[in-house]
Amino acid sequence: MSTVIRADISAKNPYWISRHRYYELKHFCLQYPEWKRELSNLSGIKNQAVIVSTHFDSGTFSNPTADCAEKIIFLKDRIDMIERTARNTAPDLAKYILKGATEGLSYTYLKSKLEIPCCKDKYYELYRKFFWLLSNARH
Repeated sequence: MSTVIRADISAKNPYWISRHRYYELKHFCLQYPEWKRELSNLSGIKNQAVIVSTHFDSGTFSNPTADCAEKIIFLKDRIDMIERTARNTAPDLAKYILKGATEGLSYTYLKSKLEIPCCKDKYYELYRKFFWLLSNARH
């Protein structure tokens, strides 16, 4: 996916964020599918027996179970933040906003393949609101 620089929206828009903040959040959201896959893989690992080993190279004890649990919490926090923000933006259109933000899908694709039940202007207004809310959640 190439980054296309678009014109900034007006600073008077209630959901205005800077261009660079938007791209930071956009790239954060594009990691969502990776996090979902990694969480799925870790969930499979936690159900198996894990051998606890010790390492004195650094003078500390290694605890793979705790490391796995911490990683699961880290991933779930980010996944939940994105999903919660999509629901808070528009509960009835959350799945479309989530697909657009996390998979880079355009309104045209959402309309033609997934039959999004709103017009383009409404979708992009909600899309901007999503990133504005996400920006506030990530502060």
